[in-house]
Amino acid sequence: MKKRIVVLTGAGISVESGLKTFRGSGGLWEGYEITEVATPEAWQKDPALVLRFYNERRAQARKVQPNEAHKALVRLEEKYEVCIITQNVDDLHERAGSSQIVHLHGMLKQARSVTNKHLIVDLEGDIHLGDLAEDGGQLRPHIVWFGESVPEIVRAAEWVSMADILLVIGTSLVVYPAAGLVDYAPIDSPIYVVDPNKPEVWSQHQITFLEEGATTGVPKLVDQLLA
Repeated sequence: MKKRIVVLTGAGISVESGLKTFRGSGGLWEGYEITEVATPEAWQKDPALVLRFYNERRAQARKVQPNEAHKALVRLEEKYEVCIITQNVDDLHERAGSSQIVHLHGMLKQARSVTNKHLIVDLEGDIHLGDLAEDGGQLRPHIVWFGESVPEIVRAAEWVSMADILLVIGTSLVVYPAAGLVDYAPIDSPIYVVDPNKPEVWSQHQITFLEEGATTGVPKLVDQLLA
């Protein structure tokens, strides 16, 4: 039976493919205040602006490619069962070829009905006002906004609780509830953290830090784990 590696990825892995993150730009995301485009209140106030913002992010995501870190994680499946939990809303892990992925914060390539959060559809292009789901509800981005619950956190916590090894890549570990996932790892399971800016991790676990970017640090770590 293969050992299980659980991987928690954040914006740092996508940044190295060319996608920007609001946390690295003074609270702005591509020039927008987060409160203008990533909260339920923003949607109620100006849904057209919110839709335009995510249409732009979706177009941007289509132009970038998985990087060496995404590709290296796929190689781990040669020897391990690999479960990826990502805070990112892009599909770079899927496009790289990873098989088991949970998106904590939703996906740019999906939309859902405003009247039924479980009615989710895949997208090829943009969402506009007047685009309706099967139930007649306006389609909105399938993104977990600030102030909304994170339904996938339960499954993510279950995965981490069964990890033989936990990898943490490109995340500051300050955004909850995702930051609390580390606490679910079995106490005897080693944790590897890859990030050029060493995050503060208050934990009883054995933690190894690789203070470098994802595209260089992750392939090195994968080589080590496959050796």
